[in-house]
Amino acid sequence: MVALQAKKRKINLGKYFDFPRHTPLRARTREAIAGYIFVAPAIIGFVILVAVPIAASFTLSFTNFDMINTPKFIGTDNYQTMMHDPLFWQSLKVIAISAFVGLPLNLVLSLTLAVLLNHQVRSIAVWRTVYYLPTVVAPASIAVLWVWILNPEFGVINGALRAINIEGPNWLGDSHTALGSLIVVNLWAIGSNIIIYLAGLQGIPTELYEAAAVDGAWGWKSFRYITLPLLTPVIFFTLVLGLIYSWQWFSEPFVMTRGGPDNSTLTYLLYAYRNAFVYFKMGYALSLVWVMFAIVLILTIFVFRSSSRWVYYENQEGM
Repeated sequence: MVALQAKKRKINLGKYFDFPRHTPLRARTREAIAGYIFVAPAIIGFVILVAVPIAASFTLSFTNFDMINTPKFIGTDNYQTMMHDPLFWQSLKVIAISAFVGLPLNLVLSLTLAVLLNHQVRSIAVWRTVYYLPTVVAPASIAVLWVWILNPEFGVINGALRAINIEGPNWLGDSHTALGSLIVVNLWAIGSNIIIYLAGLQGIPTELYEAAAVDGAWGWKSFRYITLPLLTPVIFFTLVLGLIYSWQWFSEPFVMTRGGPDNSTLTYLLYAYRNAFVYFKMGYALSLVWVMFAIVLILTIFVFRSSSRWVYYENQEGM
């Protein structure tokens, strides 16, 4: 009956039941296969170089591994030992101070300089270049330079203090000034944040400032009610990146103080490095790293959750 009706209507049943060789479905399949072939090197590289090492590090954090002998599974002993390790708590204290003191100073100083550098004055391009130059220098090179500057005997700073009859302290050799000195050194390379803030400042419409000027809002008022709210997405971005970086602070303490004196500059990552490559306690070092990952993850989630209360987006509903 169907065949008879199809013959009367001159319908080709082959197009319904006999798929030709080149159909849209098979073309899409070939395109998908070609796509997977092209992305396969990236996927394989990610699995081999990233995913597998991450899984292996997490597994080895539950072992007694000295990089020479076969790892021995010890359960959560590394994490329990950590709770009774005074150097763990000291490194946690040092990195917390550097994060909650150095990071706000970094954000405030870089924003202030970006506002100043946003004005179109003579030789402004030169000043922008000068502030950005330290970011292209290796952190180890900057650390070596500051070791010379802060030297108590022939350093530039103490030499200037002696010129006005003031005896400068041993900046890096005194436990009371070493950490503060490193925090100040870390402020040396804020050029990247300045560039980011400059981009955000130049993206604010000038019409808003002109309208505010008509209403008599100048200086601090225009900054408080126009610049700062519209810049909160940029501040949020730099805050998250700075928070992650501050917990990975390693180069300056390693080169300048080696964690001393009296472990006053023993940062968290430096302590993990000691356990891994000085004491050969790789399992314990990996457990330290995973605890750091958990802390940074919690802090980052907290910042993201709180962003809805203070970050302003122009296309946000109800704003």
